[in-house]
Amino acid sequence: MNQTMLREVPTAAEFASSAPLSLGVELELQVIDMSDYDLSSSAAELLRHLERQAIPATISPELTSSMIEVSVGIFVSWLELSERLQKVRDALVRGARWCNLGICGGGAHPFQRWQQRRIFDHIRFKQLSALYGYLAKQFTVFGQHIHVGCSDADTALWLLHSLNRYVPHFIALSASSPFFQGSTTSFHSSRLNSISAFPLSGRAPFYLSWDDFDSQYFRPMLKTGVVKSMKDFYWDIRPKPEYGTIELRVCDTPLSVDRAAMLAGYLQAICMRLLEERPAIEEKEYLVYSFNRFQASRFGMSGTYLHPVTHEETTIRQSILSTIDWIAATKNPSRDLLALLIKLDAAASSQSDSERMMDHYIKAGTFEDVVQHCIHRFADAVTTSP
Repeated sequence: MNQTMLREVPTAAEFASSAPLSLGVELELQVIDMSDYDLSSSAAELLRHLERQAIPATISPELTSSMIEVSVGIFVSWLELSERLQKVRDALVRGARWCNLGICGGGAHPFQRWQQRRIFDHIRFKQLSALYGYLAKQFTVFGQHIHVGCSDADTALWLLHSLNRYVPHFIALSASSPFFQGSTTSFHSSRLNSISAFPLSGRAPFYLSWDDFDSQYFRPMLKTGVVKSMKDFYWDIRPKPEYGTIELRVCDTPLSVDRAAMLAGYLQAICMRLLEERPAIEEKEYLVYSFNRFQASRFGMSGTYLHPVTHEETTIRQSILSTIDWIAATKNPSRDLLALLIKLDAAASSQSDSERMMDHYIKAGTFEDVVQHCIHRFADAVTTSP
């Protein structure tokens, strides 16, 4: 997250308060060698150049030297977030061009080989590489993380588990990794398969009380030495006590910042409606969680969706459209919300990034053409002028 979101890091038992429904976004982006459209190992060079620019974001290295992570701060409005993302995107594209590099979204590079990746020279990344071996380099995949502010810890856990039924929506709407290691995968989001290889991935344990979560799970895990902080959990949604947020982690990085902002707005709107209605939540809802998650990863919005409570069968697309109607039923919707619903309806009714990438591959015939397409999609209308 942006440094403005950081506070003094609390102990394991503490959960910092933040403005309810505030938004933060992190985007993991690909650094591309423009000579062959493979991943470049030049993240350090790009970061050095970007440090000299006045960019309203925190730009950091990631696990391997072909990745950067961008965080743009805290926002109340998804439209304000969108405007900031566009400004940051413009600066990133110009900086990458100055370094003769490309930059783009997408959940996985179409043809890079994990054996060629280099671990970024950072103590935590070196420790992860020592622990996870080759999995660390295979973790060169790219996601969007969305933070939503919570007033207190118990609300954070309740929201985290209440969101279980919507996780497939975000997988399908963000899907942009149909290729992996030079192969077509038949998955809309192959990225999640890489994350599932890690032992502390999947869903969070079912606790609705922060005191119980802390005393019965988190502190015992710390004592085992298996984890050292909340960062060591790769759950689909995890609490971030130092920020006072919950963090959704299932999204591929979209090909455009416009879609990234829309996804953040969608999560904010769902959380708003959940807090308005306060529906009961039970652990048995997770009985269909893995099924729905797989369907979204494999088939995108055309995947089968089983409602966690009624077990009614529909498609993920129809579930998204029904959720849009549910959000629209809120009292006195704002202009921002109405604009979001229009954009969401259009996104749910059209092709995903993954489908567009597949179509482009079929027409153009090479993975290099797909990467070039992704670079152009991310840059949008950015010019070379400052």
